[in-house]
Amino acid sequence: MHGTGKALAFTSDVTPRYVQANPVEGGKQAVAEAYRNLTAVGAKPLATTDNMNFGNPEKPRIMGQFVGAIEGIGAAVAALDVPIVSGNVSLYNETDGAGILPTPTIGAVGLIADAAQMISGQLCDGDQLLLLGETAGHLGQSALLAEVYGRAEGDAPAVDLAAEKAHGDFIRANHSLIGACTDLADGGLALAAFELAEAAGVGVTLDADDTPTLFGEDQARYLIACSFDQAEALMVAAMQAGVPLASVGRAGGDQVTFGSQSGDLAELSRIYRTAFQDAVA
Repeated sequence: MHGTGKALAFTSDVTPRYVQANPVEGGKQAVAEAYRNLTAVGAKPLATTDNMNFGNPEKPRIMGQFVGAIEGIGAAVAALDVPIVSGNVSLYNETDGAGILPTPTIGAVGLIADAAQMISGQLCDGDQLLLLGETAGHLGQSALLAEVYGRAEGDAPAVDLAAEKAHGDFIRANHSLIGACTDLADGGLALAAFELAEAAGVGVTLDADDTPTLFGEDQARYLIACSFDQAEALMVAAMQAGVPLASVGRAGGDQVTFGSQSGDLAELSRIYRTAFQDAVA
């Protein structure tokens, strides 16, 4: 922000398959993920806007999705203190009588009071990887099921709004100890770790090798990268704050390793960067 040391952070997010499976939890999750996206860069979330995209509301099922999503969004913006300040509604989105997936997109804005305190670092060789939040291994409606197996099964992950608030507060209170941070969403821990590694060009190792731990999409979670000394300080802070924080791996080398399985980071990065182009070529 010109003339000040402040910065604004913006994001938008929604996971339509969650909303289709459970409109209330899906609505909560859209707000919670936007809240986490802002928190992960050190911003204090201030306000939200909604873009409610649905099919034909004259169909009871679609109207039920619409009402449920509003209920979930309302609960989340109240609990996380990010009021809705504007919005847009787009209905009757259908092709040949088939509606789009319910898509209540949440836009959000946050404030970084001092831009110098932004969490904007990259993963570094030797960093420790810490996971904030509880992992139960929820695979219902996960990206793994949808993208790898072409299946849409199970319930959306439950959203604990009190945990979302507590974990967000912890990240912002301890920003000086955090080198890099990302929230866990689609793809769970595995994708979050890969994205940090790919952005920095540094390999990662995750200790877990089971599918639910690696790809589960439990909510209210962040992956933190920091030095060993910072990790020790964060562990002490987490114990004092009563939030769950655990070591899950480390950074270094040129491989992406999950348990006993490894792949070359450069090759995985090539696939990651060219998959869309190859799909539409």
